[in-house]
Amino acid sequence: MPKEMKRREFLEKSMAGSAGIIAGASGILVPSCKSPNERIVLALIGAGSRGRQTIISCCRGNENVSVKTVCDVNDLNSARTADAIEKELGYKPGVTRYMKEVFDDRDVNAVWISTPDHWHALATVWACQAGKDVYVEKCPSHSVWEGRKMMEAARKYRRIVQVGYQNRSGSYNFAARDYIASGKLGQVVHIRIYNLLNGKKWVPQPEAAVPATLDWDAWLGPAPYRAFTPDKISGWLYYYDYCPGILDDASHQLDLVRMVMGDPGHPVSVYGQGRNHVWESEQPTPELQSVTYDFEKFTVTCDSGNVTNYMSKTPEEIRMDPGRFPAWETNADRIEIYGTLGMMFLGRQGGGWQVYGPGEKVDAQSGGIHSDREHQVNFIESVRNRKRPNSPIDNAHKSAVLVHLANIACRTGNRQLVFDGEKERFVGNEEANKLLKDICRGNYMIPEKV
Repeated sequence: MPKEMKRREFLEKSMAGSAGIIAGASGILVPSCKSPNERIVLALIGAGSRGRQTIISCCRGNENVSVKTVCDVNDLNSARTADAIEKELGYKPGVTRYMKEVFDDRDVNAVWISTPDHWHALATVWACQAGKDVYVEKCPSHSVWEGRKMMEAARKYRRIVQVGYQNRSGSYNFAARDYIASGKLGQVVHIRIYNLLNGKKWVPQPEAAVPATLDWDAWLGPAPYRAFTPDKISGWLYYYDYCPGILDDASHQLDLVRMVMGDPGHPVSVYGQGRNHVWESEQPTPELQSVTYDFEKFTVTCDSGNVTNYMSKTPEEIRMDPGRFPAWETNADRIEIYGTLGMMFLGRQGGGWQVYGPGEKVDAQSGGIHSDREHQVNFIESVRNRKRPNSPIDNAHKSAVLVHLANIACRTGNRQLVFDGEKERFVGNEEANKLLKDICRGNYMIPEKV
């Protein structure tokens, strides 16, 4: 089949043309669930390992929740996930390559979006227009402009949009926020975020034939057209076209810092530096990045990369044991919060927190466990009661902006940029402002008016 005909067939079957979007949005919205006993029907969009694991966990952790459809442009992912759901939950969902089939299905109350990042915003907007609530993984947007459109769609269509910043459902993080707010740490003057992971030299792979089990054009979606290489599927984290790089992982800590600091607005400036000067690989995103944010009353630094093989994330057995804490010195994703009276070590997604005063004395501490399950429960509760979820898109947007600011500073020459938080634009730098919005392919563009 000619490439253009294949593309046109996909666009007809997916929610691609604006007329199709309007038609879906102009119909009667899926009714909100009014009873705590009413069944919630989910559809999974993006059926890789993360989506597979979390949607099964959500169904296990909540009563009367089921998965009707698995949607992925990679047939192998769909088949694996459908088989896993049958094995773990006792029934086999339907599968499809086409999001439009999900959005047109009135049985589906909410969608679970676990695609690569470049599809998050468009899939969320389409879902809201179709009357579906949304759980979308981090980083929620691929650009600052996309995040605003996600907020506008959630507001306009009165949809619940929960972002996968799971730390916001962890009770130990609420305790950390309360401790800081109490003044016991003194005035917070500086925060250090670490996301120092292990890795190796990135080697690009040659072009290859597109597998028959994959719709490559649909996988690319809003991103620029590129020739197929297998590493784009397995290693999309390393391509700016699909992801903000390793800072995508660090966005968990950036969001957690915002949470425990009372959710401040945007920083007034950012300095970003990133290079491939360790492995000297050809990967498009930096091997190592250092970022500084100025929040006026305090500063935040974030060091992120994949070159420190002696560092490790908090082990799973500690993440799930509130009585144990990580070895902070070599903890790859820790946060250090410096106050005038003490310093807090804070772990993400389990690990708890400890406050140290003079003489290496532990002044206070709270254990914590990974809050994936709690976050999933919170989403289902919000779908039922229509209350604001723990990580709504308007708040998560501000955390995602930190990621985008850092990358823009790096991509425009490793410089400091002044940011106008009200307008969400850089001051006096049009080169940087051009990177606030992606240039998306025709039928995959989010419209100005969602």
